[in-house]
Amino acid sequence: MSPLTDVKEVVESEIKEWHFHIYFHQRNADEHHAALELRDAVLRLRRDGAFVAVPLFRVNTDPIGPHPVGSYEIWVPSESFVSVYSYLVLNRGDLSVLVHPLTREERKDHEIRHAWLGPSFPLDLSTLPVKVEDVPLQYPSLKLGYSSTAPQLSLEERKRLGANVEEILKREKEAAKAPSN
Repeated sequence: MSPLTDVKEVVESEIKEWHFHIYFHQRNADEHHAALELRDAVLRLRRDGAFVAVPLFRVNTDPIGPHPVGSYEIWVPSESFVSVYSYLVLNRGDLSVLVHPLTREERKDHEIRHAWLGPSFPLDLSTLPVKVEDVPLQYPSLKLGYSSTAPQLSLEERKRLGANVEEILKREKEAAKAPSN
């Protein structure tokens, strides 16, 4: 299957919400403590405006759903994805983090659309539905992610931006040139 190249299709299929699952061995007191310290740091940084990230109120001290060890979830809208990803890359310590999108295809999100920071863990995908009817909105009151009401760039504005970038990059010998068709 070839990757999408139609700008309209690409824009319409953009992922707007993500989960970061922080994993820890539930019987390892040091890992559990490190995971809770990281969670508190994320909460403080959210409070102080570094990014929008919402850890679920619950910390799972035993396996739950597809997750084989202790874990907790952090919901992140696309507007804060880069900031949270960057923070976790630099501050996760020895903890593993599963990153996956939130779409209608939960099993694919966990099986083939995911990424790991640190060592991966085998997931029990049998607990996940293949497809759900609606995109699983979280925290719509924040008006971020799939619930965003912010104006989006039109396709014409995107095309103008793309043309400007190509023009600027013509002078950069290290930058690959876009195909002419």
